[in-house]
Amino acid sequence: MADYYQTLGVSKNASQDEIKKAFRKLAREHHPDKNPGNKASEEKFKEVSTAYETLSDTGKRKQYDELSRLGAFGPGPGGFRPGAGGSQGFDPSMFGQGNVQFDVGDLGDILGNLFGGAAGGAGRGRRRAAERGADLQANVTVSFDDALGGVTVRVPVDKADTCETCHGSGAKPGTSPKVCPECQGRGMVARNQGPFAMSEPCPRCHGQGTIIEEPCPTCRGTGVEHKTRRYNVKVPAGVKDGSKIRIKGKGEAGFRGGPAGDLYVRVRVETDELFDRHGDNLLVEVPVTVSEAALGATVKVPTPGGGRVSLKVPAGSQDGRKLRLRGKGMPKLKGGHGDLLVELRVQIPGKLTKDQKQLFEKLAATFPDPRSTAD
Repeated sequence: MADYYQTLGVSKNASQDEIKKAFRKLAREHHPDKNPGNKASEEKFKEVSTAYETLSDTGKRKQYDELSRLGAFGPGPGGFRPGAGGSQGFDPSMFGQGNVQFDVGDLGDILGNLFGGAAGGAGRGRRRAAERGADLQANVTVSFDDALGGVTVRVPVDKADTCETCHGSGAKPGTSPKVCPECQGRGMVARNQGPFAMSEPCPRCHGQGTIIEEPCPTCRGTGVEHKTRRYNVKVPAGVKDGSKIRIKGKGEAGFRGGPAGDLYVRVRVETDELFDRHGDNLLVEVPVTVSEAALGATVKVPTPGGGRVSLKVPAGSQDGRKLRLRGKGMPKLKGGHGDLLVELRVQIPGKLTKDQKQLFEKLAATFPDPRSTAD
């Protein structure tokens, strides 16, 4: 049996995410839709699928690693090498003499759990289980105004989808998959390994238990085809930058009749020139004159959506003071609105007329020195 880690090009201590990433890369690279008529790529696609099925399952992977350590998949340290003798080979006479590092019962349990059969016979086996399709992610950008009011966007997604011609069976319309004559539909066959007969996935049907004599001309027997789908995605009012919207069942098609994965749409919200967003609250800067800040005034303030509301500026307001308009911010996903924070920016005249200068000089004479310290 092939080294599944080598097949996927990962190390033996690779994480599940690394295994999944390697599988998806190889599956796309060798998918029959991208390599029509290429038998080598088709076989590689089947090999990586078989390897991923075992290594992606924590229990199966643990059992596979244990068998590899015992050398059950070929010659090597501790492996089954009939007649080799010594501590590194297999000799039936060694049983019961205390110098064997494992026993037949334990090995049979491992093989039975991993391959669905039992050591010493092929067993009935079990077909490879259906597998859920991979989740996909798409990105979409919306304007600040669209995030304010909500919008429906059209999102293109390139993915492996269920073949529309054969509806995922892989067989030519009017035909259907047949029971594999080599494994009789079990999906597993026996392979002699010294005095043992171990079960492994059938090389003809690759563990599926069925074969396709007349492949679908569209998907070439895979049951899936790569295409670009376009989905209408409703972006809710008040959506935040970086939010993800889940579209159930719109990911890649499942394997062997498994359910499709989900589509996650990541939303990027463009910034606005006037309003600065802080969660559900908005911040806007409003200029006021020196006299308005000193004496107090009522000014018009812009709000999101284009309207304006009146705001009372208290007398003696300092530059940078923030005033709150409740309920005038962004819509909240669960209802209601955030607040609008108004930051006052006191405008100092850059150039004064003669009369203005005289007035400021008279006013300045009435003010105490702000830098003086009290006695």
